[in-house]
Amino acid sequence: MKKHSVFRGVATALITPMQAGGEIDYAAFGRLIDWQIESGVKALVIAGTTGEGSTLSDEEHRRVLQYAVERIKHRVPVIAATGSNDTDYAIDLSRFACDAGADALLCVTPYYNKATQKGLIRMYEVIADAVSKPIILYNVPSRTGVNIEPETYAILADHPNIAGIKEANGNMSKIVETMALVGDKLDLYSGNDDQIVPILSMGGSGVVSVLSNVLPAETEELCDRFFAGDTQGSAALQMKYLPLIQALFSEVNPIPVKAAMAGMGYGADICRLPLTPMEEAHKRILFERMRDAGIRIGV
Repeated sequence: MKKHSVFRGVATALITPMQAGGEIDYAAFGRLIDWQIESGVKALVIAGTTGEGSTLSDEEHRRVLQYAVERIKHRVPVIAATGSNDTDYAIDLSRFACDAGADALLCVTPYYNKATQKGLIRMYEVIADAVSKPIILYNVPSRTGVNIEPETYAILADHPNIAGIKEANGNMSKIVETMALVGDKLDLYSGNDDQIVPILSMGGSGVVSVLSNVLPAETEELCDRFFAGDTQGSAALQMKYLPLIQALFSEVNPIPVKAAMAGMGYGADICRLPLTPMEEAHKRILFERMRDAGIRIGV
């Protein structure tokens, strides 16, 4: 039986709205949080890749987590992104998030310095031993240069504080192998919006989604239909929104989704360096795909 599942359905990997000068726009952040919850998503991920956690200062990162916990007020689980390539820092930030009231932690694999599979096991066990809340492992080798192998998941699955996987390696064969080993112990979440239905079909529990920033209710419907047995309807929605998903990843995330959310009135169209504003040609296509999906763009 799976341990303390954090959510089932959609967890939005929230952007961190910013003002034109680069400061965090807490007014827009609060409105975005409320809209997401009202739209039916099942959890919110704070200060992850999409939330530009890598370019938030330590003080900002902690304040964003604290603000989110206080704004959400237990309406949905708060998943704090607290991973780092510095294990001691990951532990410190994770403990802060637990004390602040987060319900779970999202811990990415170490980037730049990377790790062997032995190193991954040891790192995650040390973090999990140090915290009081469940951890979702985040595997995104395209960004970190390291992949969690199925056999490594099998070892980590036995830790009582490790509850799930956000899988963004894109390798369905490896995902099938992983689920054969740990499907009865860990929740599997798609980390790629274009693979939600394939992941669900392998016993997945949902998605940590970029798409749901702009289409929260619709992304949740995609999952809900699958869980209700309407696999054909779920697949139809996966294909319907594929052009928008592709536009949202036409440049490195979160550049396109920040442009999209600015168009919807949530903060300025700005990312912190080294990310730069979206190319105008790509933005035109993105806005066309948003309008095709029924999204109203106000600016």
